Amino acid sequence: MYGITTCDTIKKARVWLESHDVAYRFHDYRAEGIEPAKLDGWIGKVGWEKLLNKGSTTFRELPDKDKAGLDEKKARKLMLAKPTMIKRPVLEVGDDVLVGFKPEVYEAKVR
Repeated sequence: MYGITTCDTIKKARVWLESHDVAYRFHDYRAEGIEPAKLDGWIGKVGWEKLLNKGSTTFRELPDKDKAGLDEKKARKLMLAKPTMIKRPVLEVGDDVLVGFKPEVYEAKVR
């Protein structure tokens, strides 16, 4: 699971995983960053639009010029520079990449 420790959605997802006896490793990309190849793999599977959290405080505080004309290249650069702009959690389950936390999706994909 990838995210930041202070995120409420991360906390809910962790509680769900633990209550369902699902082993996982947590990667805090605020503290540890995110590898470009990892981000590229996620973009290839789910698309940059799903990964970029436009509702995040970090994104909202960007200057308008940085938010204008978003495309994959620009979004990738922003997410690598400030990983807190990546929606969370990101959970890798086999070949699947789950973005966000919905108990019904976890139930179907994780168990």
